[in-house]
Amino acid sequence: MSSPHWMSLLRRVSLLCGLAIIAVGPAVAQSTSSSNTSNTLSASESSSTSNELVADSGLGDGETLSLAVAALGSGTGSGAAQEEGGGWRHGRFGASHLAFEAGAGFNAPIGNDTPFITWGGNFTVGGGLHLSKRVTALLEYQFIDDKLPGAFIAAEGTSAGDSHISSITGSPVIDLFPKKSNSIYLVGGYGYYHKSTNFNDYECCSIYGDDVAVTVGSFTSNQWGGNAGLGYSHRLGGVYGDSKTKLFAEARYTFIHTPPITATNGLGTTELIPVNFGVRW
Repeated sequence: MSSPHWMSLLRRVSLLCGLAIIAVGPAVAQSTSSSNTSNTLSASESSSTSNELVADSGLGDGETLSLAVAALGSGTGSGAAQEEGGGWRHGRFGASHLAFEAGAGFNAPIGNDTPFITWGGNFTVGGGLHLSKRVTALLEYQFIDDKLPGAFIAAEGTSAGDSHISSITGSPVIDLFPKKSNSIYLVGGYGYYHKSTNFNDYECCSIYGDDVAVTVGSFTSNQWGGNAGLGYSHRLGGVYGDSKTKLFAEARYTFIHTPPITATNGLGTTELIPVNFGVRW
């Protein structure tokens, strides 16, 4: 095949391609123009609608923008508040609201109980819930150990004696100044008390050759009782001064309605004042 023939064929193909491009070009341009026009119209319509709303409300652009920003801020704040409130409600009795205490101290008998018990010691442990920053509800266990007066022991014809009181009480604690590092609080309780009074003699002998105390007489009683008192607390720092750990010192009047001394299972009404020092968190 000769070269002029190839050139003629090439010209024909080029001509056909050029015609195709010329035909397709306006269609593409028309489509692009339509799309741009549609977008412009949409933006125009949106702008027109916004302007109409602004015109209807009688507010300027600045006022509208301020109201929009305020509405968005209000919505976000409300959501956060609801989330915070919801979280607090769900976590009200969570781990962060648990309360614990531990303390120890001494006891002083008062009233009609003075001839039957003397000074002694005690320890207290408890747990519960912080119902609010001001109010804490505790379930407490307390053990009180008192000695018996010498005259009372001699009247029974024994050599030694002691009195033990175990109690489980429900005790609310009301902080009068919850935002202060140093505060005063009210405390009270009511619950179950078990009291035992024991008279001992010494017999020979232990494996080490010492005399051994043997209980030769005992009175026990189970009854309801209560206590009420006042305390001082000092909150330990914390990074932001929001620590829940507090040192405390308190004194409570304790009343136990034990059976009268003439009964075989008790030694009459018990009144004493346990003084306690400890930590609560």
